[in-house]
Amino acid sequence: MAEYKLLLPSMGEGVMEATIITWLFNEGDNVKEDDSVVEIATDKVDSDVPTPVSGKIVKILKQKDEVAKVGEAIAILEIEGEGGNTATEEVQTETPAATPDAETLKTIEQALQVAASAEFSGDLYLSPLVKSIAQQENISESELKTIKGSGLEGRITKEDILAYVKNRGNQPVQQAAPVQVASTPQPVATSAPASTITVAAGDEIIPMDRMRKIIAENMVKAKQIAPHVTSFIETDVTNVVKWRNKNKDMFEKREGEKLTFMPIFVKAIVKAIQDFPMINVSLNGDNIIKKKNINIGMATALPDGNLIVPVIKNADQLSLSGLAKAINDLAYRARNKKLRPEDTQGATYTISNVGSFGNLMGTPIIPQPQVAIMAIGAIVKKPAVLETKDGDVIAIRQLMFMSHSYDHRVVDGSLGGMMLKHVHDYLQNWDLNTEI
Repeated sequence: MAEYKLLLPSMGEGVMEATIITWLFNEGDNVKEDDSVVEIATDKVDSDVPTPVSGKIVKILKQKDEVAKVGEAIAILEIEGEGGNTATEEVQTETPAATPDAETLKTIEQALQVAASAEFSGDLYLSPLVKSIAQQENISESELKTIKGSGLEGRITKEDILAYVKNRGNQPVQQAAPVQVASTPQPVATSAPASTITVAAGDEIIPMDRMRKIIAENMVKAKQIAPHVTSFIETDVTNVVKWRNKNKDMFEKREGEKLTFMPIFVKAIVKAIQDFPMINVSLNGDNIIKKKNINIGMATALPDGNLIVPVIKNADQLSLSGLAKAINDLAYRARNKKLRPEDTQGATYTISNVGSFGNLMGTPIIPQPQVAIMAIGAIVKKPAVLETKDGDVIAIRQLMFMSHSYDHRVVDGSLGGMMLKHVHDYLQNWDLNTEI
């Protein structure tokens, strides 16, 4: 028999640690290869960690609510054969050669035990671990803004803040200069004092779960950062409905997949983005970052009432059939907690299908750091005026509202409106002979 260390796997760029939600097996239990043994949570998504080997769990190293770093052992398994795994050594070869001193390691351990409750403005994106270290070391928001982040899109990583902590004592303390402010009061809190909320007899107090807290934080940050503007248009999608009705049974029989409207909408959005690539950007200070890839986020409601946005990577390179399969796969895994952290990263534009709830239209919030999002409303039969060679007639048509919210810092009404109009044109003029 031999010992095997089950390590926290890599979960995509910028994800350095995860919180243990719950163990699905106990010490002494036997597990089979590919069994999901533990549920973990990152800033983006909840997911399971499978075991790559069969064996018996002899020791759980990370308990519920503890934080584990990528590459760190979270459990020890007893397996058949001789010799243990060498995954630990492999992980070490991928990390920088420099190792933190004893004092820095102590700082990490203390930080991991501190609740990430430090409150910072929406100008900064901080992981729970970075927040914990900042709180433990009494690092102010103004100091954090001076740290040059090496993570995704300039985010501050664990290594960045630990390097700052290590060198902090060697630098002269700089007091922030007094700032003259205008007479207009500035908002300093995002929530009302608890004393303003009256809890009456019979009221139920429901604490937010971890995902709802993340959603709330991200939505407040998005509204604080981006000045939202929304344009609307009503589209005749009669041809789209006819085409789907004609092809859905054949597609399901051939591919074993359902053909929804979503791949059609995504296809139209992708084509419009190619027409107006400046909608596929992010803003970093005074610099506009024009994205090469077109990665479409797909807002997905979860059974527990929360929301997650899995990402269709390189959507411009997929056919309608490929989009249908990718969308069905992401939606299924989202609703069954099977998404990987990388499945929710890298979106450059997002679509929200509010019509799936019977809503005619909506004004969605732009996910940061994207600059636009489109909401698709319900398809409804209505009388509409059609222009024919013999004059105008009234006919029953399948009509749908779309709304386009965009960040007015970089997207003006002309660009935001024209992009929406192109999506409208692609859908309204859908070719009934389109191949799937």
